[in-house]
Amino acid sequence: MKQSIDPLQLTLIWNRLIAVVEEQAQTLIRTAFSTTVREAGDLSAGVFNREGQMLAQAVTGTPGHVNAMAASVAAFLAKHPMESLHEGDVLVTNDPWDGTGHLNDFTVVTPVFHHGQPIGLFAATSHIADVGGLGFGPDANDLFEEGLLIPISFLFKQGEPNETLFNVLRANVRDPLAAEGDLYSLAACNETGIKRLIETLNEFGLIDLEAVGAQIIKQSQEAMIAEINALPDGEYNYAMRIDGYNDPIDLVCKLMVRAGAIEIDFSGTSKASSHGINVPLTYTQAYASFGARCVIGNMIPNNAGSLAPISILAPATTILNAQRPAAVSARHVIGQMLPDVVLGALAKAMPGRTPAEGTSCLYLPVLRSVADAKEPFVINPFYTGGTGARPGKDGLSCTAFPSGVKNTPVEINEATAPVIMWRKEYIADSGGVGQYRGGLGQVMEFQHARDEDMIASKMFDRIKHPARGRKEGGAGGNGQVRLASGTMLKGMGRDVILGGDRLVVETPGGGGIGDSAARADDAVRQDVKKGFVSQESAEKNYNLLSRKLSEK
Repeated sequence: MKQSIDPLQLTLIWNRLIAVVEEQAQTLIRTAFSTTVREAGDLSAGVFNREGQMLAQAVTGTPGHVNAMAASVAAFLAKHPMESLHEGDVLVTNDPWDGTGHLNDFTVVTPVFHHGQPIGLFAATSHIADVGGLGFGPDANDLFEEGLLIPISFLFKQGEPNETLFNVLRANVRDPLAAEGDLYSLAACNETGIKRLIETLNEFGLIDLEAVGAQIIKQSQEAMIAEINALPDGEYNYAMRIDGYNDPIDLVCKLMVRAGAIEIDFSGTSKASSHGINVPLTYTQAYASFGARCVIGNMIPNNAGSLAPISILAPATTILNAQRPAAVSARHVIGQMLPDVVLGALAKAMPGRTPAEGTSCLYLPVLRSVADAKEPFVINPFYTGGTGARPGKDGLSCTAFPSGVKNTPVEINEATAPVIMWRKEYIADSGGVGQYRGGLGQVMEFQHARDEDMIASKMFDRIKHPARGRKEGGAGGNGQVRLASGTMLKGMGRDVILGGDRLVVETPGGGGIGDSAARADDAVRQDVKKGFVSQESAEKNYNLLSRKLSEK
């Protein structure tokens, strides 16, 4: 039954919904066992109507989780329709094609009941450090090697835990306490959302979300169509080459703007890989649509309405539409590059309004103990490189765009695992030169605290193909990975770091925008003073004499 909602009341309810889903996300952060969630914010949280359409998402979270989760709730309802669910039911999956793209992400969906009737759902996703198999990394040749897959199942049924599922999970992962704890955390955050939503409905005298949801979706879609209509119709192309596992990968985009809609077609992109860097379509859709939303309608709420005018196509033969049972564990390495590709195409439709290319993919070394270690451990620390220069501004240093997660604090890694980080600092000259400089990368050195061997699984790109600048801006610095003893390592794959040696990781920098000769003298002086740009580079690339740089 739909109720009429006046504009003022709708605004109040909308603000309350945002507060509800943000409290849902914060509950997940406060109760999570994995540091990837607790410290880095690698999660999503949102509220959905009865049809599985996302109405609101938490501000905290990553586009890959949020937008993929927005599509995945429909898969839950296809298997378990609303009318078949009961109070106390909680559903779960980590299926990459029904969830958010790889086995480490668990999505939990909980129906909401009001006056005994199902009125909507809450969903949340978080990254669990280990799911068994070869472990988080790009080395598997198919999904079966990557770990435990849980199809859409009951986590709780009318309030009772699914002990069979929990037993299977505990038996297949390296850190069973963290995995089980994170699933309880996901269920708890949805329960928080349900309580606050019911309080909101009662306060506003509503019996369901039908009228509110319909108006939210309608207004968001109409606003997005208006934004798209302000762009010139046309076809805009862009291509970007990145490193890949062994062979380079070409990401090819054709973006069409017409009749209030955007179609992004990745035909021509490289074929699927035999390694775990393939991307399920839901993750491709999530980051490609986010790339468009960064500059088109970025003030419009992200929900089913604003996402509807954007369609994403990728042939099933390409790396961006991986088919079962392709290996997909490190799908973020490729998928997080897609906003740069989409923004590159949009630069032709919206001159001067898009950033240059950046590091984009997270630098995420998975460090874990060897099989016979005295103290078993596994950690997934998140680190970042520089973003591309922005329109009228420098790029951001060591910032996670597009994922939006935080760098994992050194103190947390050292407290949760026998790992010492000896160095963590900016890399001078790693930002691409230009009127607006690219953001800087960073260098880090890891060592086992007791000089024992440890395994490092690497998923690094932009080593051979750095971020490109825009409008005469220079490329960002290359990434690099090596041992302190001198051996250079590949960006992808697993290595054993022998006791006493150190893993050295350098993250890439972002590309610059504009002719470096146009950079303000004071900006160059400040860069040199802060150590962001060496004096040698300033003289060479910014055409300023040592005497001038030394002033002030």
